[in-house]
Amino acid sequence: MVQTKQRFASFEEYLSYNDGSDKLYELYNEELIELPIKSGTNVQIANRILLIFALLIGIDRVRGHGLELEVRGEPRNRYPDLTIIQEEHIKLLANRNTIRLTMLPPLLVVEVVSPGELQRDRDFVAKRLQYQDCGIPEYWIIDPEKQSILVLELVDKVYHEVGIFAGNDLVISPQFKSLNLPALQIFEQVNG
Repeated sequence: MVQTKQRFASFEEYLSYNDGSDKLYELYNEELIELPIKSGTNVQIANRILLIFALLIGIDRVRGHGLELEVRGEPRNRYPDLTIIQEEHIKLLANRNTIRLTMLPPLLVVEVVSPGELQRDRDFVAKRLQYQDCGIPEYWIIDPEKQSILVLELVDKVYHEVGIFAGNDLVISPQFKSLNLPALQIFEQVNG
């Protein structure tokens, strides 16, 4: 991660920043941290799950890695690999692809775990706590290393494990009950 010198006194000040590039930044301790480029495996898995949800609910409510979520704590924002937004978000996100804490939360966020212990901790612990705090009803953690999908559901403001799905297991989604997705479909062509 590359750190810039730019500092921001508030999240609102950060939202008005535009460096003219397509780079994504997390706001950490009032400074911008440039996000690294995703691995090919992570992009492949994220694209596959995006297509599955686009076919299930329509493309307008499915957002890829460019959607930004304002969160509490540090960093102040996150970019899930996939987000399923609510119908009302479509118009609200027309100018800036950022879901603020003052808006309803998205229905689902998905993270594809990057290699390395730090990244695993970030997805399994830090992001889990931040997404839980935002009131996001469902959070998936897709683990390419273990070829598994952990589905978490928010119950009484706390994430509870719905299950860990692998191989021929059908992924159970509390928000999307009509989903008919064997876990292996997410990983089929990743390693071969």
